[in-house]
Amino acid sequence: MDALHRATLSLFSDLSLDGVLHRIIQAARDLSRARYAAIGIPDGKGGLEAFLTLGMTDEQVKQIPHQPVGDGLIGEMIRTGHSIRIPEISDHPRSAGFPPGHPKMRSFLGVPIAAYGRPLGQIYLTDKQGADEFTPEDQRLIEMLAAHAAAAIENARLYRQVLESESELTQRNLELELVNSLATTTSSATELDALLEVMLERLITLFGAGVGEFYLREETEGSFYKALHRGQVIETLWEADRFRPGEGLIGQVAKKGKPLWTHDLADEQRLLSSAVSEAGFGSMVCVPLTAPRQVVGVLCLAFQGERAIDEREIGLLEAVGAGVGIAVENARLNRRTRRLAVLEERERIGMDLHDGIIQSVYAVGLILEYIRILIEEDPKQASQRLEQAIESLNGVIGDLRSYILDLQPSRIQVDDLHGALERLIREFKSNTLVEAELITEPEALEQMERKTASELFLIAQEALANTAKHAYATKVWLNLRQIDEDVSLQVIDNGRGFDTEKEPGRLGHGLSNMAERARQIGGQLEIMSNPGDGTTVTVRMPADHDSREIHSPSSSTSTSPPVN
Repeated sequence: MDALHRATLSLFSDLSLDGVLHRIIQAARDLSRARYAAIGIPDGKGGLEAFLTLGMTDEQVKQIPHQPVGDGLIGEMIRTGHSIRIPEISDHPRSAGFPPGHPKMRSFLGVPIAAYGRPLGQIYLTDKQGADEFTPEDQRLIEMLAAHAAAAIENARLYRQVLESESELTQRNLELELVNSLATTTSSATELDALLEVMLERLITLFGAGVGEFYLREETEGSFYKALHRGQVIETLWEADRFRPGEGLIGQVAKKGKPLWTHDLADEQRLLSSAVSEAGFGSMVCVPLTAPRQVVGVLCLAFQGERAIDEREIGLLEAVGAGVGIAVENARLNRRTRRLAVLEERERIGMDLHDGIIQSVYAVGLILEYIRILIEEDPKQASQRLEQAIESLNGVIGDLRSYILDLQPSRIQVDDLHGALERLIREFKSNTLVEAELITEPEALEQMERKTASELFLIAQEALANTAKHAYATKVWLNLRQIDEDVSLQVIDNGRGFDTEKEPGRLGHGLSNMAERARQIGGQLEIMSNPGDGTTVTVRMPADHDSREIHSPSSSTSTSPPVN
């Protein structure tokens, strides 16, 4: 009984099913003093799913052509579910004999392992050492062991199910993480190259691929070129770096817009790199990168050996392909938009330069031509014309400074909004020679986060640039105040003003930029102007009392400007 107690305790020291089964037959052999021991696990169809032995050498096992198939005494135990104890195996009417190479055995003790009437296995013991047969006490002892073995087998199976469920859950989590990462990265400002690299690395890890490649469609030619390769096993999957639609596996996927997977790469041998077969690659899957109504690329994963790919995995790859395809198309659309914006901005600058500065320089040239004629005939008038030319050139210089202010904004940090605005005002006065004053209230500065302060700074910079180019002002005020529950930023000039209804496009791109920045921080932009009355640009936004306080010095003191 002490030996049985120790044996049953050992059954629960290892939760793996193989470990539990080996401990069961080892304990049964030790307790019964049998020469040979085995355990069989039924398959539910009258045969055995697994059969483990103890006592035979490796050479003896190799000589046996096959494991038991459930005939003879083993089949009788499976059918009846009862123990069998006999002194001579060959004397039992259900004995089926032994296969060639099997050692001769005489005495036999077989005990079923069951839980809640459900068979879990059978213990087989043969050739009692030191006696002609197994005793009734041996049978009772092994039956007690079998009762504990049933619990141990159930625990081991439950543990295996938990591990399998945990592994499956981990796999699903990795797949969800991949899809979430794709959605997050696609919607962010990440560059396309970075997105492709992240996705390919994760796909290779998730699917256990040896090599992965992305092919993207040329925007002009329509062929598909290799955009990215990952995998240390080989340097490339294909001999060519470009494929036309319909050419090879890449071209077929691009043409049909459907995934293809194969376990026979012989048909692609002509196009594949020679290193593919040398490295033992045997399976490949190619998936289209789809955007609305078009295929913009192909994803290709290759596996060493044969890799089964189920429909669920294909569905996941198609979803990834659709996400990456949209990202590729968005990146290309953004690039085209940027190109168009650059062209539009160049056209605008060219028109402004032609209609403004170049015409002014041309006018100065005409004045100088006239002065050359007047120098000898009327020196006094020539002197007056020269003053006029100098004044015109000073105007051209002011215009050029305005362009510099507009096209190359100063890189000012806005951790301290008051200090940033002070530097902006100094640069404005230096570039335009226009008098300017700044007024800020500490209460207003304390209400803003860094992002809000940054957007307000850029709005002020844009408004001052427009003033420099269009207002012909002699005085500008920039103030930041808290009015009731709102924070107000104003840029006021005493320039010539304009009719906002008749000239809605007077401020051009600058107005839309300022309005968009105001909207992003929850504010509103207002433009008030009349011919001859100057212009007031106002941004009003709700004060944010929970925001991080921005340290600023006391506001400057000066004569208050008119407030609109």
